[in-house]
Amino acid sequence: MGWYSVRCVFQLVDAQESESPYEERITLWQASDFETAIELAEDEAEEYIEDSQWVYLGLAQCFYLGDDINVILSGTEVYSLIRNSDLPPEEYLDTFFDTGNEYQRQVEDV
Repeated sequence: MGWYSVRCVFQLVDAQESESPYEERITLWQASDFETAIELAEDEAEEYIEDSQWVYLGLAQCFYLGDDINVILSGTEVYSLIRNSDLPPEEYLDTFFDTGNEYQRQVEDV
């Protein structure tokens, strides 16, 4: 049995709004393989949205953490996704991660 993280994507459906929030959740699972980890995460995703206006979009991406993870320590990598792009760094970040539409707080530089 190994440890896996699974990222699932959700959408808040509200007929009164023209824009819709999306949520990405990463959960940790102990499982025998990728398929089982994704199955567990998708089952939990359906429970997570139960009785809400959120819908699970059917996207689950899995990352293998290893077999011997007894304790999650500071700095443990729990998810990684690599994608190719011809965008320069600032445009890449603006396109995929910092569009200006995120629900987030600004942290002052230390």
